[in-house]
Amino acid sequence: MWVALATLALGTVIGVMRLRRDGRVNDADGDRLSAADLGAALGEKATLVQFSTAFCQPCRATRRVLADVSALVPGVGHVEIDAESRLDLVRRLDITRTPTVLVLDAAGGIVKKASGQPRKADVLAALAQAVPET
Repeated sequence: MWVALATLALGTVIGVMRLRRDGRVNDADGDRLSAADLGAALGEKATLVQFSTAFCQPCRATRRVLADVSALVPGVGHVEIDAESRLDLVRRLDITRTPTVLVLDAAGGIVKKASGQPRKADVLAALAQAVPET
């Protein structure tokens, strides 16, 4: 019985920790991606890059959020990459789960990174840091 209670407690702690980190937008390491890396043109002001897989349920909701944000903010592009077909980029950028969202500046520099489904407000806040004021 004690083993079952300890296992339940440990599982609860791990679940709570994961929920707190899921979708949180963090500073990135500053790597740079080009249009050739992405297979698509960079946005004029910024680019939202989403790494997805075919059976990822949160990826669909993330796709809608990023499409809404890119339509809302002029000059922001949205590129979705199938993580299974681009293992070279997944390894290079240390993508460990899907969806993972990268916020790139106009030159392709990675400004922010979120693992898990980000909220629309968090994506907009990350874009505000990536897009220079004009």
